Amino acid sequence: MGRRSERDAVEKVLSLALAGRSGSLVLRGEAGIGKTALLEHARQTALASAFRVESSVGSESETQFAFAGLHQLCAPLLDRTGTLPEPQQAALGVAFGLQGGGAPDRFLVGLATLHLLAEVAEEGPLLCLVDDAQWLDEASAQVLAFVARRLGAESLALVFGVRDSDEGDRLPFAGLPGLRLERLGEPDARALLDDAVRTPLDERVRDRVLAEAGGNPLALLELPSSAPPAEFAGGFELPDALSVPRRLEESFRRRSASLPPQTQLLVLAAASEPTGDAELLWRAIAHLDITAEAATPAEAAGLLEIDSRVRFRHPLVRSAVYQAAMPPDRRRAHAALAEATDPQADPDRRAWHRAQAVQGTDEDVATDLERSASRARACGGLAAAAAFLQQAAELTPDPADRASRALEAAYAKHAAGASETALELLTIAAAGPLDALQGARVELLRAQIAFNLIRGSEVPRLLLKAARTLTPLNAALARDTYLDAIDAALISGGHDAVRVATAAGAAPDAAVPPRSSDLLMDGLVRTFTAGYAAGAPALRSALEAFRDQGDNRRALEGRSDRWLWLAARSAIGILDDELAHVLASRHVQLARETGALGTLPAAQSSLANVLILAGELTRAGELAAESTAIAEATGAAPLRHTLAALAAWRGDDVAAAQLNEAMLPGPTDPDGDTEVAVAQYAMAVLHNGLGNYAQAQTAARRACETDELGLTNIALPELIEAAVRAGHPDIAASALEQFDSRALACNTSWALGLRAHSRALTCTGPDAEEHYREAIEQLRRCRMAVYLARTHLGYGEWLRRKGRRQDAREQLRTAHALLSDMGAEAFAARAARELRATGEHPRARSAQPTDALTTQELHVARLVATGATSREVGAQLFLSPRTIEAHLRSIFRKLGITSRRELKLHLP
Repeated sequence: MGRRSERDAVEKVLSLALAGRSGSLVLRGEAGIGKTALLEHARQTALASAFRVESSVGSESETQFAFAGLHQLCAPLLDRTGTLPEPQQAALGVAFGLQGGGAPDRFLVGLATLHLLAEVAEEGPLLCLVDDAQWLDEASAQVLAFVARRLGAESLALVFGVRDSDEGDRLPFAGLPGLRLERLGEPDARALLDDAVRTPLDERVRDRVLAEAGGNPLALLELPSSAPPAEFAGGFELPDALSVPRRLEESFRRRSASLPPQTQLLVLAAASEPTGDAELLWRAIAHLDITAEAATPAEAAGLLEIDSRVRFRHPLVRSAVYQAAMPPDRRRAHAALAEATDPQADPDRRAWHRAQAVQGTDEDVATDLERSASRARACGGLAAAAAFLQQAAELTPDPADRASRALEAAYAKHAAGASETALELLTIAAAGPLDALQGARVELLRAQIAFNLIRGSEVPRLLLKAARTLTPLNAALARDTYLDAIDAALISGGHDAVRVATAAGAAPDAAVPPRSSDLLMDGLVRTFTAGYAAGAPALRSALEAFRDQGDNRRALEGRSDRWLWLAARSAIGILDDELAHVLASRHVQLARETGALGTLPAAQSSLANVLILAGELTRAGELAAESTAIAEATGAAPLRHTLAALAAWRGDDVAAAQLNEAMLPGPTDPDGDTEVAVAQYAMAVLHNGLGNYAQAQTAARRACETDELGLTNIALPELIEAAVRAGHPDIAASALEQFDSRALACNTSWALGLRAHSRALTCTGPDAEEHYREAIEQLRRCRMAVYLARTHLGYGEWLRRKGRRQDAREQLRTAHALLSDMGAEAFAARAARELRATGEHPRARSAQPTDALTTQELHVARLVATGATSREVGAQLFLSPRTIEAHLRSIFRKLGITSRRELKLHLP
């Protein structure tokens, strides 16, 4: 009643899915507001339209079982997993405990789920319903939210029911299309109450029920049935202090309390076991000396139904019964359920029930929980593993073992994203007793949590303290922690890199042969302590070691792939374009192959930054868009620095200014933040392109105030050009002196080309022309084409000022063509103005058919043009094959072609 617009919204999602346009909808509202009724309406409507319908229901006590909710949804579809690529089959198999193997990335499980649902939807439209999604285990919730964000053209609909909570905005489903269910208006509330209560009601009683229910449908149905019949005459009373859901729980509690004692215990056992397995319940009550007939009063009271499954009247019944039970009764129920649970078929649930049955501590149960944590971690359930370990620590009688388990639980909680809980567990662990290595690991985790939560200037200090403590205990871990400290100093800013690198010089010697990460740490230490010229060769050797690992998975063991992001940044730090491209590309490739969507956005941004400098702005835009989409789908923060750099090189002053504003520090943030320096670099590029040289100089000077080597290297040339053109040769000369020594130490074509261009800007007479020609010659040998184009522009501007119009036109034509084709619009416009000043009208860039394609369509077209199938492209872009086919239809229509073979002829 009163849900016409809500039914319309649900039916629209279904009709779009029926037409091949997938979608999702999150129904939100308080307990009893009607979410389950709307989900049932969706089910019935879908079945009438020939949908296949699968469903899952979250349970508060299921939150510790990794992928439990997802398994419930997908179990009837697992016969179709044979159509998935092998890595996806393995990911689902391990996640669902069907096979052994390394823990899969949960977003690879998400991709596998998306493709599995898409495969099923190929046979006909598919509706997936998830009720009480707020109680899904974390892994299932993240996977389903990921799937919902990657839907396209699969004839698939996902509808979730989520109860309001204080943390609702942080749920994985935040940001998905949503519909909030409000309370019923008075006319609909009266109609529903009249329908629910067949006996005559005193008007004052009716008004009191309506007032107490406040338009909550379940309250309107349940509150009257919880009152004694005599009170219908006018004495209806309910506690005013309780909210409607609390009133409902109290109503269910009173109804349960009126049952016979054995029935109450049976209902409690049913409430304690969330799977709804009736056979398990019958076995459990047998251990309690209760017969099946004891269920009859509970069914008659409308609290539950038992056939092949146990179904409660409403989730509030389960919670009301469980919360109202006395602790000894709860322990009896869980003990019976543990006895009834097969230790071979379901050891983890048995361990969980045993844990709830314990009063005090129990080493045997704690050991069982520790084994469950290992199994949960093996299938990728970090949150579940952390929960098992936390409970194991609480039940451990021996103080040393308790401290050890608390430490492992803290690491697991941190890995699962629950850093605040991890800190609480660290307090327990620190109470000890701990051995020296465990104590060092406590300090290390405190530092890592601080880096994640605050990224402040004290984080490198905390990491250094942990590294020093680890030095005599675990040399490899100590060296990794020192490298973490250097990386934290570079990211946090504050000019701590030299201090941190100096401290890292005390790290223990690397093993023989050294790992790539060992070489990288030594190279960074030398660079910051002995000077750039001394450190650059050592950094190059380290980065070449990363490059030479190739695709050898064995070489990547020990998490050396973890350092690829820092390695690619360091390649920019020595101005080696080839190493930067190889390492950034490998990082993306490795993240794709392993399905590591947690690290893929950062890897894509790193490669996009290289492509921007290579003049491949279109491809960089495709990667940046994909990175942003995946970050949104996985709930990660978007990496704005790449978008800012892209907007700047494109000359998009509005987008660049907005991103710069978003990246500026707040009033409580410290100056010198590296992200601020990145934003200011982007503004320097933008204003140099627009010809606002004073603004470019200000931004470039701020961009150079960072220890991040790569950022300084690309910001210094911007400062030199801006200062020269703004009339500040002294600032330009100082910047050139700093850059000159760096470029000579790098000795790459990119470095030497930038050096020659910068010297040309600061010179007069014949020397300038010689430097311009040298810069062009050097930059032709490297992939960083934006600098070649800008050198042609600078040379043409210089020639025009010298009155050599014909020579200037040649350089300016080249610059304008290169910059226009790249999409560097502001610099291209600068070249066009200079050309017009020579008396030549610049050619307009001719429109291309591909201009009509969206960024994602262009990315799809480029991949398909290599010969990749729709399934292969879908796997790379984390989309379903059917969505790729839908993109292809649009691409063919816009390009006026009819086959994949024609794509190569139309792509830039």
